[in-house]
Amino acid sequence: MDLDRIDLAVVRELQTDGRLAYETLARRVGLSRPATRARVQRLLASGAVRVVAVVHPEVRGLTASAHLSVGTDGPAETVARRIAAMPEAPFVSLTAGRHAVMAELRTEGFEALDRAIARVRALPGVAALDPLVATEQLKDPYLLTRSPSADDLDDTDRRILAELEQDGRLPFAELADRVGLSPGATRSRALRLLDGGVVKVLALVRPEVLGLGYLCGFAVRLTGERAPVAAELSGWERVSFLSACLGRAELVGTVSAESLGAVRATLDAVRALDGVRAVESWVHLELVKERYDLGAVPA
Repeated sequence: MDLDRIDLAVVRELQTDGRLAYETLARRVGLSRPATRARVQRLLASGAVRVVAVVHPEVRGLTASAHLSVGTDGPAETVARRIAAMPEAPFVSLTAGRHAVMAELRTEGFEALDRAIARVRALPGVAALDPLVATEQLKDPYLLTRSPSADDLDDTDRRILAELEQDGRLPFAELADRVGLSPGATRSRALRLLDGGVVKVLALVRPEVLGLGYLCGFAVRLTGERAPVAAELSGWERVSFLSACLGRAELVGTVSAESLGAVRATLDAVRALDGVRAVESWVHLELVKERYDLGAVPA
């Protein structure tokens, strides 16, 4: 769908805070409340934008993750869809580069991660598998990178999370009816979950809708300390994701850009950084699965 300047402004605000009140949103984008509400409803109805709650993986016990580069000995799409069928895989993409498929796994600990990697390796059509095991999430558009305050979650908190995962803009009054609390108590609990980093409500938007239709993954080998390079890359607007890892590289990330020229320029800027030894890159051709808003439950 075609978005005008105000549509884009609405989307940008909801990417930061998916539960932003219509009054506040209207004031920020310069429209009346009814006009703003109509814009939001149109964006949601189009399917180009979804506002959901993304629960921090650690709350689900998903404390281990890995980025997989997968080579195939047949059609890559078939392999990608087999990996996408795994509940441990929130992200699967067909790519142009040394490997045909890229995927992410999130599991309950490293033993479960090892088993999930073994399952991918055993899938028909998988000819090669090169994992990068994540040690720290440095930048992630879907969650707060700090560890959440989740030690005292009770069943009511978890029901609130489940409802918000289905509809991130669910009004507090309706949410209260569904979980059996007063609106005030429900609001207090929801805000505690949001402020504690347990959950983040945001707009999930297809990149091409925002004019960022070019996604490129990259892996960085370093010559020295990771921290300075990681801090620099985390601050770049076009670097939408960054993770520290173990394997053939020390950092893995994603560039979201408006053109292939912008991708090339960003990758060259990465190569020019002090401390960078080498950069491997791949272009995402098609996202087969991207569902960070659904809690993966390992089999």
